[in-house]
Amino acid sequence: MCAGHLASFLLVALLSASSHLLVAGSHQDQEFHGAAGSRIHLQNPHKHEVHCSRERSRAAWEAIDEYLMPFVEKEKYELPSKCRLRPDNDMFREQEQHKIHFDINEWRCGFCKKAFRAEKFLDQHFENRHNNLLDNSEGRCLADLCGALHCDLMMEFKKPKSKCSAAAAVRNRHLCESLADSCFPINQGLAASHLHEFFLRQFCDAHTCDRGAKPFPKGGRVSKFLHRSCVPYALMLMLFQVITNEATSDRCNL
Repeated sequence: MCAGHLASFLLVALLSASSHLLVAGSHQDQEFHGAAGSRIHLQNPHKHEVHCSRERSRAAWEAIDEYLMPFVEKEKYELPSKCRLRPDNDMFREQEQHKIHFDINEWRCGFCKKAFRAEKFLDQHFENRHNNLLDNSEGRCLADLCGALHCDLMMEFKKPKSKCSAAAAVRNRHLCESLADSCFPINQGLAASHLHEFFLRQFCDAHTCDRGAKPFPKGGRVSKFLHRSCVPYALMLMLFQVITNEATSDRCNL
């Protein structure tokens, strides 16, 4: 295939991929709005105070979703109801699922379709207008598990502490091991036993003042949003290289 035809082919592929991503995003919006339309969401006139950090709960869920759930899904294992790592044990989960992220400067509420220029403003909107959706019952604050799940590492803007506290490391490891025991009881079969051992290696072993121990040594899943965003840029780079090579070839033939 000549360079000109290849460039044309890549351009068509780029346009097709971009269109596909836009359609996928549109379908996602319809799903969110459909779910929102099936219920009535009113501001709670008696707003209750929530003593749970949304930001740290989000970091805890990101750690679970990226570094645990791919392996749980691979084993086809269902987390027991008493496991605090289950998605339905996150009081903010329904609100987080109704965030629509169009691009870096546009966020939208899936309940009422209101748009915001940053996620923090959407969080404030949820707190002010849809706080009636929060189930603030005991055991539903994922932020309480941050010590075990390495939330500080997930929160990119926060630098890790320079000095390690041996007492804190012991507490966090104990919490981590209790999660392994309740979520993956070793007497519940081979999959549970495998995941119990995996959880200890993936999350618990790093709770030490030994600087050589790092969390998440088994890796995790690639962000779906990052994957979708990279496809058009990769195609554009290929197209640029083909055009550059073609121009160089034309100059050499003069």
